[in-house]
Amino acid sequence: MRPTNPDGTEGPQAKGGGPLSPDTAPPLLQVTPAGSAAVVPERSDMPELVVTALLAPSRLSLKLLRAFMWSLVFSVALVAAAVYGCIAFTHVLCRPRRGCCGRRRSASPACLSDPSLGEHGFLNLKSSGLRLHYVSAGQGNGPLMLFLHGFPENWFSWRYQLREFQSRFHVVAVDLRGYGPSDAPRDVDCYTIDLLLVDIKDVILGLGYSKCILVAHDWGALLAWHFSIYYPSLVERMVVVSGAPMSVYQDYSLHHISQFFRSHYMFLFQLPWLPEKLLSMSDFQILKTTLTHHKTGIPRLTPNELEAFLYNFSQPGGLIGPLNYYRNLFRNFPLEPQELATPTLLLWGEKDTYLEQGLVEAISSRFVPGRLEAHILPGMGHWIPQSNPQEMHQYMWVFLQDLLD
Repeated sequence: MRPTNPDGTEGPQAKGGGPLSPDTAPPLLQVTPAGSAAVVPERSDMPELVVTALLAPSRLSLKLLRAFMWSLVFSVALVAAAVYGCIAFTHVLCRPRRGCCGRRRSASPACLSDPSLGEHGFLNLKSSGLRLHYVSAGQGNGPLMLFLHGFPENWFSWRYQLREFQSRFHVVAVDLRGYGPSDAPRDVDCYTIDLLLVDIKDVILGLGYSKCILVAHDWGALLAWHFSIYYPSLVERMVVVSGAPMSVYQDYSLHHISQFFRSHYMFLFQLPWLPEKLLSMSDFQILKTTLTHHKTGIPRLTPNELEAFLYNFSQPGGLIGPLNYYRNLFRNFPLEPQELATPTLLLWGEKDTYLEQGLVEAISSRFVPGRLEAHILPGMGHWIPQSNPQEMHQYMWVFLQDLLD
């Protein structure tokens, strides 16, 4: 992704706001011995053939690097598919009555209609024309607080935060494209980082705000990091839980192979159609285990709350959009390091199954000094917004207090 100017154009800007052209670019100046400035004509451009020849080695090296990367990714993906295939078929053998497919849920669980969480609505996005579902509460009570969920979740993963902050903020939890009732195009190319960031921009502006407090977890955190880089004027503060910028994750993983093992599922998700099939076998048992495991899942998750996540995944094609997020992860490899400057509260679980603690220090090294407040929370895992909401809220109230004074 290339950085853009505030008006959405790329590259340097002329005084009037448009991109500089050869006709409007200022002439080169040279200082003469007498101290006066003399206009020197610009050198003519090198022949295109010469430029192409000079860049050829770099382009070839990049192509070879990407080819090697993709061969490695798909090799690991096949190994992951074999492992997850064994797990899925074991679930089927242990629970033969569930069969090899996921059971479609005909009615949504009652907790998705809990009025204490807010009102449901849909927003038509200006740029893409897609329609996103959201839940909103506390309109008129303060600044916009926008929540971005991860996988395998949806807006309901922010139920504790919606109740907690609606008294002082306008809280809005969206179903990102591909999730829940939101529009879910099937094409992989509809889930690039660039398009997902534009969705967030359109949500903020479509709700009538010029900036927001962005609260994000897991995949939502990855989007929030990138959004704060490319649309900094739209983000006043960020609260990020269990998620690293992709460029930081890339560099850290290349030096810590153990992080790749923690992220093995990402490689499985690079394959077409097979991950959807494996995740749905034995009535979505792999997803159920992910969310309810006694050590690595969400503590005290009730059967009704579990169904709140499985309901939309059980609909035809319900897993395609969410998994297409992962199929675009390696599209822009390798990524350049990026400086982070948005005032951010970072919360990280000491016992996170999927992300190592070392990523926190790696994230801190990319920050403008004084802009990051990071906490590693003892004994907590990956699902902090749902597993430890009270502790999360305490940190958030302190971090946001000056906005309310």
